[in-house]
Amino acid sequence: MKNAVFVIFLFLGSLQAARPQAPRIVNVINFVRQTEPRYEDVTDEVIFDTTVEEVNLLKRYGMKGTFLLQYDALVNPRYQELFKSCPDDIEVGAWWEITQPHVEACGLTWRGRYPWDWHADVGFSTGYAPQEREKLADVYMAEFKRVFGAYPKSVGSWFIDAHTLRYLREKYHIEASCTCKDQIGTDGYTLWGGYWNQAYYPSRNNAFMPAQTEAVQIDVPVFRMLGSDPIYQYDCGLGKFNQPVVSMEPVYKESGGSKEWVEWFMRTMADNPCLAFAYVQAGQENSFTWEKIKDGLCMQTELLDSLQKMGKIRIQTLAESGRWFKENFRQTPATAVVALDDYRPGGRKTVWYDSRFYRANMLWQDGTGYVRDIHLFDENVESGYLREPAASSRCVYATLPLVDGHLWSTPGCRAGMFFVENLPSGESRALEGDEVSVEEKGDALQVRWKIDGADACMSVLFAETSIQVQLVSSKRIDWALELKAASEELPFRTVSNTEIESVSDGHAYRIRCGQGRFVDLRNLGKSHEVWRIEPVDNQIVLNLNR
Repeated sequence: MKNAVFVIFLFLGSLQAARPQAPRIVNVINFVRQTEPRYEDVTDEVIFDTTVEEVNLLKRYGMKGTFLLQYDALVNPRYQELFKSCPDDIEVGAWWEITQPHVEACGLTWRGRYPWDWHADVGFSTGYAPQEREKLADVYMAEFKRVFGAYPKSVGSWFIDAHTLRYLREKYHIEASCTCKDQIGTDGYTLWGGYWNQAYYPSRNNAFMPAQTEAVQIDVPVFRMLGSDPIYQYDCGLGKFNQPVVSMEPVYKESGGSKEWVEWFMRTMADNPCLAFAYVQAGQENSFTWEKIKDGLCMQTELLDSLQKMGKIRIQTLAESGRWFKENFRQTPATAVVALDDYRPGGRKTVWYDSRFYRANMLWQDGTGYVRDIHLFDENVESGYLREPAASSRCVYATLPLVDGHLWSTPGCRAGMFFVENLPSGESRALEGDEVSVEEKGDALQVRWKIDGADACMSVLFAETSIQVQLVSSKRIDWALELKAASEELPFRTVSNTEIESVSDGHAYRIRCGQGRFVDLRNLGKSHEVWRIEPVDNQIVLNLNR
């Protein structure tokens, strides 16, 4: 983001609970493949039977759901018959993983190792030239309309390029899309620094990057899938560049397959502040097989049914959620995910905030709080996949980092922006305290946490275009925000009193301090300190609008 400005100032107000009109939306989305080449025991018959059981489970509860079909399943008469017999509240859409039958129906040459190959350069639209992507879309849509009598309203994928998404919206008028949660290296796919949960309007230049203006946005909302654990997913696999999964997926016994975890996760989603709306995707792809997912999926479905009957959540199809989003938001809204209790003994707390300009996360652990993540969004940053096909079997989508508590950490050194007290010795120490309150203030989120051993409270306001911070104290405390990082590959090129010039993956962006001042710490012989922001008149202001 070019010429971004950072500012911090005090914002105090009366206690305000989550707005009652903010809906808590659940999509039950199951992805349908025809074949699974990775495991001999996962036959086409086994995964077809899995899909039948998923359909029957929804029918049993009279619950809405969405099934997204790969092309190979779409052209299979057994799947056609199954979904033609479904009730109207079960939506059928497109799952945009590319298969051999799909490619060959376009008159193209299949380059994969198997009829379905998960490598990014053959199994996803990013592996094809823009004209080929349009042909893939035309062939799929024609076949879908031949089978079901109309074009699908929803198209999902682990990741999708902006050219394809825009083409599907403008020519075939899709109403919603969905994409994978943030992850690093899982299955070879890295999506990092994006709009963390809920949904956003993507940039025409980059399907992973939220747009800041209506002129540049693709007019279809993209929902983040899989129900990512807001506390623990971020730090999984630290230092290994291959994250395990902590999510709503029922195949994972310690999260989506655990009743304790699912009940905790749904409490955070249904009861805590969320600003515009809360969102979670449930469901599972059929290639995991019914035997592995049935216990978790049945448990989740029973819980979702009870929450819906209590009026705490809305269960919608993906297309319904897309229409609701477009009716309520002309641009990407600000949303939040708040978890102030921990299902593990560690007693951690976290707050996520997203707007169309940036995302941010705070975490409290081991008796102190810090900023774990800030990534900036710029609609003008082109994805490397926009105009050219992917050359690698792996995929990387990223945004512009200011704080990255995962990639810049090692198991022995936690990266983040810490609230510190400057000591007379010239050293600094992290301020401690984990008594936290969170309030909604329009489209902003007010966070306050009490500092131990002092009559003091740190006030942090996450607003749509700014982060605003002040220490409210009965006595003077010499404090600052201090970035620490173990990584030597940081984006910061120059640090002056008023601004930081940065470059990430070839994209230049500038961070300016509107109130307060930057201090470069890299040449002071400190081991992991990078820079700090010192307050002016007890305030620092980060204005993140373009």
